Amino acid sequence: MSEIKIKTPDERQLMRQSGQLLSRVFAMLDSFIEPGVSTMQINERVEEFIVNELNARPASKGQYGYPYALNTSINEVVCHGMPSDKQLLREGDIINVDITLEKSGYIADSSKMYSIGTVTPIARKLVTTCYEAMWAGIATVKPGVTFGDIGNAIQRHTERNGFSVVREYCGHGIGREMHEAPQVLHFGRPGSGEVLQEGMTFTIEPMINQGNRKTKLKKDGWTVVTKDKKLSAQWEHTILVTGDGHEVLTLRDEERPSKIK
Repeated sequence: MSEIKIKTPDERQLMRQSGQLLSRVFAMLDSFIEPGVSTMQINERVEEFIVNELNARPASKGQYGYPYALNTSINEVVCHGMPSDKQLLREGDIINVDITLEKSGYIADSSKMYSIGTVTPIARKLVTTCYEAMWAGIATVKPGVTFGDIGNAIQRHTERNGFSVVREYCGHGIGREMHEAPQVLHFGRPGSGEVLQEGMTFTIEPMINQGNRKTKLKKDGWTVVTKDKKLSAQWEHTILVTGDGHEVLTLRDEERPSKIK
């Protein structure tokens, strides 16, 4: 496995800048995503905003040959859903929008779930549980704990609520490259894995399923769906390990303590 890159203070500041810009993309999307909008319209709006408004680059476009600025994963799609003109958002859908942004050579990565209109109680519980599981993982982050501690916190919260954690896809180190060491699993044993150090940056992005954890890759080579066709949800933030805890580099305005109540 590659060595985990420890970011210098200057690099941390550049990653902080990318994360703050990415949070502005989601703020823009909050009033754009609604029934009748196509996933391709979301893609085009995001790319235009990142390039023209933020003077940055959508880092996903061209990465590993991927042609779009983001992933749009609806209902039973676990991750890596591809935008399409034919795919219109409908009342009752849940959709994950996963976006990466590069500014001054450093990349931020985040995703958010949107519930379209009124969704079913189980969909609402799945989305909420996934969000809580992500934050349970984030809350453990500080120097001296292990990546297994993060995964275990996510797994326990997910399974306690009757859902399953996808195991084939995980979080990752991030910086100049979108995917750096280490892999950040969303399940695990306390005390296992690498020990966290100040200056590490990585994503925490649990994917959890309504049914069992098994997934299937579609013929397009990108889109991953639940094998049992039940719902899936995902949330993601980019995290910096600080001297005494952590900083969420992609924190959105509505998540800041002054806004929560």
